[in-house]
Amino acid sequence: MGRFQKTLVSAFVFFLVILPLTISATEEENECDGSNGGSSASEKATVLKYKIGAFFSILVAGVLGVCLPIFGLKSKSNFFMFVKAFAAGVILATGFVHILPDATESLTSPCIGEESSWGDFPMTGFVAMAAAIVTMLIESFASGYLNRSRLENEAKTLPVSTGGDSEEHSRIGSAHTHASQGHSHGFLFVPQDDLRKKIVTQILELGIVVHSVIIGISLGVSPSVSTIKPLLVAITFHQLFEGFGLGGCISEAKFGIKKIWIMVLFFALTAPAGIGIGIGVAEIYNENSPTALKVSGFLNAAAAGILIYMALVDLVAPLFMNHKAQSSMKIQLACSFSLILGAGLMSLLAVWA
Repeated sequence: MGRFQKTLVSAFVFFLVILPLTISATEEENECDGSNGGSSASEKATVLKYKIGAFFSILVAGVLGVCLPIFGLKSKSNFFMFVKAFAAGVILATGFVHILPDATESLTSPCIGEESSWGDFPMTGFVAMAAAIVTMLIESFASGYLNRSRLENEAKTLPVSTGGDSEEHSRIGSAHTHASQGHSHGFLFVPQDDLRKKIVTQILELGIVVHSVIIGISLGVSPSVSTIKPLLVAITFHQLFEGFGLGGCISEAKFGIKKIWIMVLFFALTAPAGIGIGIGVAEIYNENSPTALKVSGFLNAAAAGILIYMALVDLVAPLFMNHKAQSSMKIQLACSFSLILGAGLMSLLAVWA
């Protein structure tokens, strides 16, 4: 392991050790001091300092979390499989434990009105289900379109042989047959799995960043230090683990270096951007207004559906059903433990945020 990789691992371990201690300290201080109104000029200045600190803390945590799997681990190792399982658990818990309850709370809030337009209909579950179906359709049609386009382009460049037409047609037909089975032995068909991983990773990032912006705004509009302190620590941890999960997918998708850095920065900057938006609109924004509740509720419900679908279908199932995991009980047990650990730690964060 090189110096850069060791630095990333050391920084990741430091975050894991120091953040729980910070949570304990902030809780104790909140219990002693109580809740501050944050109405005076000095209190507003203090609140702003904490928000700026949160901006940089969450930014660093996001970059660190997403870069560690990409630059610090070998994608062919057994340890990388365990990292993927941990990441899948984090993303699954994010959807089920963090985002879905938030969406339900928003869409069933009494602040929306005495009776919402959808009445007693379980709108949160419906939106999450619809988002999962749409995600599956996008993934399916995008993969099919890209594969057909590659196949047509390759077919146009094939050399024409007068005496070997039947052989050429046979080989092209062979590629079609293998494609329908989800894989290819080469010649002219691009492996479907590689294209699918790239599509999956980009859709996954979209679902993650929607939630990241929302939680960033919630911190940015928070009016008191007693509210911001636990949120700062919990969201930093949240971005660290989510970045870890996304980074594992980016690494496996084998994007070019330019695309990797675009995706890293896009993820890392979304929660801080949300904080910036929250600071800008803090004086006029009311997170309990009917419009705000509906917008955040629908977006969170859709994000939850995307993450739950992708965690189960695109991350957990392929990982546990591949040949390497199926052929070794030790790998299966280690992946199972990593999955539960990731889901458990991410679920634990719901206590604070």
